[in-house]
Amino acid sequence: MFYVYILASRRNGTLYTGSTEDVAVRVSEHKQKIRRGFTAKYGVDQLVWYEAHGTRESAFLRERRIKKWNRAWKIAMIERVNPGWRDLFDEWFS
Repeated sequence: MFYVYILASRRNGTLYTGSTEDVAVRVSEHKQKIRRGFTAKYGVDQLVWYEAHGTRESAFLRERRIKKWNRAWKIAMIERVNPGWRDLFDEWFS
């Protein structure tokens, strides 16, 4: 499986959209700030939304589409499945 995910710094905070083959490992890397970059710089490490895909290409295309969306659409999508902006990593992958 491949995944598209959205991380947030806090509720309605800075958002980051990515895709990966292993969402648990990738989010853990964000949380540990293993790679320098946007998420480490801005403290974006709470998994607030993710979606599974059958192929790498499908996940990549979905990631690119979401990155083009306006902020309000991303927030609405997050709040449909995670209205409390819980860190899903803690619930699903710990």
